[in-house]
Amino acid sequence: MASRRHFLQSSLCSSLAVLAGKKLPAQTGTPHKAVKNNPIVISTWDFGKAANAAAWEILQKGGRALDAVEAGVKIPEADPNNQTVGYGGLPDRDGRVTLDACIMDEHYNCGSVMCLEHIIHAISVARLVMEKTPHVVLVGDGALQFALDNGFKKENLLTPESEAKWKEWLKTSKYEPVMNIENKLYKNDPSMPGGPDNHDTIGMIAMDANGHCSGACTTSGMAYKLRGRVGDSPIIGAGLYVDDEVGAATSTGVGEEVIRVVGSFLVVELMRQGLKPDAACKKAVERIISRNPAKAKKVQVGFVALNKKGEFGAYALQKGFTYAVKTGKEEKIYRSKSIY
Repeated sequence: MASRRHFLQSSLCSSLAVLAGKKLPAQTGTPHKAVKNNPIVISTWDFGKAANAAAWEILQKGGRALDAVEAGVKIPEADPNNQTVGYGGLPDRDGRVTLDACIMDEHYNCGSVMCLEHIIHAISVARLVMEKTPHVVLVGDGALQFALDNGFKKENLLTPESEAKWKEWLKTSKYEPVMNIENKLYKNDPSMPGGPDNHDTIGMIAMDANGHCSGACTTSGMAYKLRGRVGDSPIIGAGLYVDDEVGAATSTGVGEEVIRVVGSFLVVELMRQGLKPDAACKKAVERIISRNPAKAKKVQVGFVALNKKGEFGAYALQKGFTYAVKTGKEEKIYRSKSIY
């Protein structure tokens, strides 16, 4: 059944054509036909491999993509050695670990939390926002109260290792959000919030055996950020977007740049127009460059996309972005193509 959006667009085009007395052109960008019984899960960065394995446990049994992506990203959320997601995440400049997450299913249902403290699994709180409230986003103390009211346990997310890094950073308080760039200036400086270990996000997109897509994105945000800063990760359309007629996309990197071009939504819309996932991701990256070429050379942004045919791809600004793929035939980490 056509979506309401497509119905309105078609009606408008028809009306204009009738008024102009012109023949309607053939429509382009028709939705992809889903490839059923061939589930797939894709996530950002090398650590996505372990997350994919958890998601696959659900997908291989015929489970729903929504359940798979939630289970998958909970792995890095609970890993204290991953200092960019969940428990053990590097704090803001005040030493407080704040989490952002969002989730979206095949029916355009979505939920998000921003600046959530003391709860390891922000993604599960985001899902409850989607399923138990009339809202899409809860923030800060409100998000925390909602989590506690729904049985989540309040915990200290700042591990001794992350606290030690934060105290080392305080000696200079140098802040320059440069993400995962293969650059000698940043490779050997662990105090830099943009160093190579600051991947910022896990974004995961999946298609289940029924051919339906869902996605999840969760992060502790940019290290040593200003208190209250929110990046692209919990913003529907920026860090994540799912359209079950077309596919799904997610992003990682400097969130401010992704927000400015509504990146993941842009990638999905480009796929709707007929572009392959990697080509759509490249176009989105090029949009960032066209907005501010000088700045684009200094930051990292990467997109990953999946269409309903099961085709996938990625593209980044800089070298160094990787993504993990799991299907019934392969389990592999890919190095993304990049502009620079």
